[in-house]
Amino acid sequence: MSETTQNLPAVTDARLPVTYEAAQTALAECSRVDECKDWSDKAAALASYARQAKDNTLHNLALRIQARAQRRMGELLKQIPEQRGGDRGGPTGGRPPIGETRTQAARGAGLSDHQRKTAMRVVSVPEPAFTAAVESPEPPTVTELARMGTSSKPPDPEPEVQPARPAIASRALGLLRELAAFCGTNDAAAIALACHDPDIARGHVEEIDRWLDRFVTRLPSGKAVP
Repeated sequence: MSETTQNLPAVTDARLPVTYEAAQTALAECSRVDECKDWSDKAAALASYARQAKDNTLHNLALRIQARAQRRMGELLKQIPEQRGGDRGGPTGGRPPIGETRTQAARGAGLSDHQRKTAMRVVSVPEPAFTAAVESPEPPTVTELARMGTSSKPPDPEPEVQPARPAIASRALGLLRELAAFCGTNDAAAIALACHDPDIARGHVEEIDRWLDRFVTRLPSGKAVP
């Protein structure tokens, strides 16, 4: 972690403008994907805490920091070709070794495939639109920003998909609701430390990531269908 990051005042103790400016500066200086992931994870945890405490100011601050961490992560990943990597000039601190692909670099930093795709979608949002959204009175979540990053792109061609039976869709929504409630009241880091079989856990997370990525990109826009 850089010296700037270490000197960042505690979010709960600092005045909002000072803290946010310090966070922006520290994030801009991040040269490693794992640094940005650490920022994003901590901001996500803070956002969850603030939501439970009904602290809108702290919640919005955490969302803004998380959004900028995700965008910086995407900027660093974007410097690495998707198939063939290597040093592209300039400082080499924190850069992947020659031959490492974007996917390999992301996994080496602890990102799942879903998290890598999310960061790349967030960085695809044009800068003016990103800044306007993040600095708005009600900043969007990372998921909403990722959706903005894909809205102008044509969907990948795939075989026609028929809607699932209503009973299956209802069960899926119930499971998502239960998982969201569980995530909102349990710390992910604490549970990870207590996990006795990390390889199996990672396999489950990868499978869920792939499913959620496909699910969220195919959700229709607008209100619920009657």
